[in-house]
Amino acid sequence: MSHPCLSCGACCAHFRIAFHWSETDPFLGGTVPVELTEKLDPHRVVMRGTQSKTPRCVALQGTIGEAACCGIHPIKPSVCREVEPSWEFGRHSLQCDKGRIAHGLAVLTPEDWLERPGPSDPPLPRSA
Repeated sequence: MSHPCLSCGACCAHFRIAFHWSETDPFLGGTVPVELTEKLDPHRVVMRGTQSKTPRCVALQGTIGEAACCGIHPIKPSVCREVEPSWEFGRHSLQCDKGRIAHGLAVLTPEDWLERPGPSDPPLPRSA
């Protein structure tokens, strides 16, 4: 099963991604590349591209709803790490749903997390 986020990217192109500037400072343990951000206020920065009327994070790669991924996934901002896909951990995520709906994608359901047989898998036994 491929992870539903790898064919989505909607949250990266719907929300303003704002976080404390220290996440860009290597001296303080920050990992987010400062050149991918812009100042929001004295305490926060935003990922470039997420302040526009039609937000799209500069780190988002690919096509929303087809194949999308974060270009800085291992070092992405804390706010991005906090967004959970709906039902991945057995609970609903309003942020996930809002992003998907805004891009014309169906919201995720618990069934999206079930393993589906692939073409090389043996057929499932039929019940009598």
